[in-house]
Amino acid sequence: MAHLGGTFTLGGELAVTRMGYGAMQLAGPGVWGPPRDHDAAVAVLRAAVEAGVTHIDTSDYYGPHTVNAVIKEALHPYPDSLHLVTKVGARRSPDKAWPAALSAEELTQAVHDNLRNLGLDALDVVNLRLSNDAGEYPVAMSLAEPFGVLAELRQQGLIRHLGVSHVSADQLDEAKAIAPVVCVQNQYNLAHRENDDLVDKCAAEGIAFVPYFPLGGFSPLQSGLLDDCAARLGATPMQVALAWLLRRSPSMLLIPGTSSLEHLRQNLDAASLELPADVLADLDRIGVA
Repeated sequence: MAHLGGTFTLGGELAVTRMGYGAMQLAGPGVWGPPRDHDAAVAVLRAAVEAGVTHIDTSDYYGPHTVNAVIKEALHPYPDSLHLVTKVGARRSPDKAWPAALSAEELTQAVHDNLRNLGLDALDVVNLRLSNDAGEYPVAMSLAEPFGVLAELRQQGLIRHLGVSHVSADQLDEAKAIAPVVCVQNQYNLAHRENDDLVDKCAAEGIAFVPYFPLGGFSPLQSGLLDDCAARLGATPMQVALAWLLRRSPSMLLIPGTSSLEHLRQNLDAASLELPADVLADLDRIGVA
């Protein structure tokens, strides 16, 4: 798996490729509805697994429900080596917003929805995504009650491992006091490094850090310095941004998303990109005030 950045073991038992795949972009515009091109979505998922990817990130509120349905169609029955990571804690409203869904009833329903739509008896990893209707981040709240709900579902055997998303270091510690945490999913990329300390904390504690929007998300990374570095290496700016993340921490797992076979191959190839010292020095200047 050297070409995919090697592997990282979640919770001491789930070995995943450090270069994974994020399925959010398989939904329609606004992460709503079915894929624009259903056959292409199936092809991308199968190509990722054929290339050796063993870590796919998803959520049943992508679509909602449609992305998990496509994953099941494309990949079920799943290879033993493939691990699906999902998240709960939000829902989709008719106006395509992402309101919080953190009650015990909502979380339990979300877990069962994921199980049904993915065709699984147990979920490898479930991330609790903290959110509120104001869109604040991180959310100033205790996660003890909602995380406790997921910990109970883990005790019931419906979930193997737990993670957290949209959290501070203190909230991570609060979660760890309730049940083991195998991953943290927060925003982080070349231009947004507010979570630098949390990246290092996770590495020190053997917890995976999984940056969402590794390439900028709805606002793709744009930097003249990044473009210059990419030109010097004969690579795309996005490949350089992904390679930098892999170098940033040994516990960094990447889940770039795409609905394009060409972009999928480019993303996976980024794991083999070497970054010379001069390029690293220039990249480290991006996003640092």
